[in-house]
Amino acid sequence: MKEIRRILIIDDERPILLTLEALLGRHGFETETAATAAAGLKALKNKSASLVLLDLQLPDVQGLEILDTIKAEWPEMPVIVLTAHDTLNNAIESIKRGAYHFVSKPYAPEELLSLVEKALEKQSLLRETRKLRARTEELEKRLEIAETRSNPVFQSKSMQEIEELINSMAPSEANVLITGESGVGKEVIANLIHHRSRRSERPMVKLNCAAFPQTMIEGELFGYVKGAFTGAMNDFPGMIAEAHGSTLFLDEISDMPADLQTRFLRVLQEREYRPLGSTKTLKADFRVIAATNRPIAKALAENRLRSDLYYRINTFQIDLPPLRDRKQDIPPMVAFFVKQFAQQLGKSEPEIAPEAFQKLLDYSWPGNVRELQNAIEYAVVLARQSIIGTKELPREVQLPPALQQIGVSVPAQGVQTLDDMERVTILQALAQCHGNKKKAAELLGIQRPTLYNKLKRYAIEL
Repeated sequence: MKEIRRILIIDDERPILLTLEALLGRHGFETETAATAAAGLKALKNKSASLVLLDLQLPDVQGLEILDTIKAEWPEMPVIVLTAHDTLNNAIESIKRGAYHFVSKPYAPEELLSLVEKALEKQSLLRETRKLRARTEELEKRLEIAETRSNPVFQSKSMQEIEELINSMAPSEANVLITGESGVGKEVIANLIHHRSRRSERPMVKLNCAAFPQTMIEGELFGYVKGAFTGAMNDFPGMIAEAHGSTLFLDEISDMPADLQTRFLRVLQEREYRPLGSTKTLKADFRVIAATNRPIAKALAENRLRSDLYYRINTFQIDLPPLRDRKQDIPPMVAFFVKQFAQQLGKSEPEIAPEAFQKLLDYSWPGNVRELQNAIEYAVVLARQSIIGTKELPREVQLPPALQQIGVSVPAQGVQTLDDMERVTILQALAQCHGNKKKAAELLGIQRPTLYNKLKRYAIEL
């Protein structure tokens, strides 16, 4: 919904009122006029205004007095004094009493319009900053109540529904499979499930199946005895033993070797296992939470995940949506990360300027929560004077939405016509030059007017 910009003009000269009303109306402003101070105050009380143009010489009250009244009752209302009584004393007093600016009659229309726009822009930024501060304070209260990792704050409907599911099934012994893109927060959800389970008194044990060579992962999981293989100099209990009475989190389970998946399935069925090189059978008492960033259907079709193991660990499946599909969760995450990194750096928590916060909301976050975390750390480190502006954000976040996620090469199937190819080439050049049209034109070997024509032709908005 477009914001209504309403200007109240308080002046006792009818030609001035008519001229200002026409000028402002042509530039998209709504106007209301008042010939006296009393009428002006009544108009402010009856209908909100965005800005006041105020004459100092009024028939019922001196302009400086009504300025005091306006700033007392509506302290954030921008007031531009517009008067023929342009003495230095009047100008100084007007500014001291809270006027945004002092303009002498006769005025230059362009100058007046520019001042009005700047005053409204400043008012809008102050309003957005105040809203953001209130929002952040509310979220910080929730974050202080919640534990750092085990109780994340979710605002999106999709994540709140997932949290409700977790609350219901966490106390059970049911196995869980968590799916989602890299960086989306699968380990955070695993932590949350474990924390709310009956096994939370013991730490959760984590094994990333993609982090070990195939020759090592079996020993890491099952453990081994001294001499079981070359290099086994001592007994090693393994992750299954370490997770006894707790939760075993297997990240990237589709990267576990197929023969090891078979052996692990047997452990889940029989609840016992043998370390490598041992003849002794040990009891297995753990709850398994598994995760993968591969689409399940694809992992099964490519035999990267055995179907029998999948059905065994898939009592509950949680599909985490990417951050770009749940942007309501960005504000609480930003509030938490700002607080976290400010504390680590021993500096005061910076505020985020409204335009920078909008960039965070507009960005598509291909790296999901992990990328957001890194971006906020980057911004907090660079923040000066306790403010994070757009220049403190990573360069890719600053790019216009049209230039985000433009790759360096174009798949052949993605280009169907020469126009398609030219459009993508222009977007790539602009992305490489971080939106700088002059540099992009040089890179493309064309003149800037030619580039502007092509941007218009392909409806590329920056």
